[in-house]
Amino acid sequence: MSLADTVSRIDRLSDEQRECIENCNEATEVCEWCADECLGDADMEECARLCRDVADLASLHARFLARDSQFSSTLAEACADACEACAEECSQHDADHCQVCADVLQECAESCRKLAGA
Repeated sequence: MSLADTVSRIDRLSDEQRECIENCNEATEVCEWCADECLGDADMEECARLCRDVADLASLHARFLARDSQFSSTLAEACADACEACAEECSQHDADHCQVCADVLQECAESCRKLAGA
């Protein structure tokens, strides 16, 4: 069973919450990849650092959403802020992993923003 299938079975989640969980999990994966690719390059230290922050926040936010935590909206805002900062950093680099990361993070930030304001 895929992660999307599993998330779809949590019947108390709204469509926006499901989308956000999927986006957060995708952001976690792409940020781990991007950070790993940036290791060892002094010019990419900030990118790797921000990617690691997003990976941790996005993973945590997805778990908070899945369990309907009262702190989910607060974490949504922090996750959106981190995604936006990291996407801005990644977009400044030509590497494919950075460009893919920036695209994914824009989507994640948007879905987190929707929930932060809810």
